[in-house]
Amino acid sequence: MSYETIKYSSDDRGVALLTLSRPEKHNAINEKMMLEITAVCSLINKDDNIRVVVLGAQGKTFCAGGDLNWMKDQMQADRAGKIEQAKVLANMLLCLDTLQKPLIGCVKGNAFGGGIGMMAVCDIVIANDDLKFALTETKLGLIPATIGPFVLRRMGEAFARQVFFTAKTFSTDFAFRAGLVSQICDNEKMDEALENEVLAILKTQPKAVASAKILLQNLRPNIAQEEIDMSINALANCWETEEAQVQITKFLD
Repeated sequence: MSYETIKYSSDDRGVALLTLSRPEKHNAINEKMMLEITAVCSLINKDDNIRVVVLGAQGKTFCAGGDLNWMKDQMQADRAGKIEQAKVLANMLLCLDTLQKPLIGCVKGNAFGGGIGMMAVCDIVIANDDLKFALTETKLGLIPATIGPFVLRRMGEAFARQVFFTAKTFSTDFAFRAGLVSQICDNEKMDEALENEVLAILKTQPKAVASAKILLQNLRPNIAQEEIDMSINALANCWETEEAQVQITKFLD
């Protein structure tokens, strides 16, 4: 099956590669990408041959956040349309978060907004040592709402308070201390570190791993549908403010 915004393949070991593939757009997220990732998650869960999934990206940037044209469409949409698009993003994150196979994020480039959301739902994240991350939504009069429940659960309140509303850039080291990144590597050792994580999983028993991941998901604080709905409505409220209308228009121009 071919995709427009991602690449998906697997090898005979059962290692699947899910790669963001809009390098010319810095792998910015649009509706097509969200739907394609959601569809691939369903395929992965149904494929007993898949043992582990690696989430990576082509190009210099892991993910720049929301696509400009997608944002323009949301600007023009009514409240119901804005809410519907936020639900598409939330569903993609939920599908990655509840994936039945281990998900390893391989982050070789900078990540912003929704890219940080995708990192937050990985089981393990290996990241380059000199990257930049940020939740810049408040500069546009918006908030990191739809990704918020996933990022807050991953980073914890103490670290989230430092970046959630300041829009300031933070480093790989900060992301590591916050729990967003599991392992820091220089660029030359990224592939070796990734392979070591993959090999560790391949040495385990697949049914036990699946059961252990389900157990972990049941034991952790779950993100309730009410929290997701609340965050989506909070975002829709921000879209409708005068400051957001002014700042987003300037940004898009």
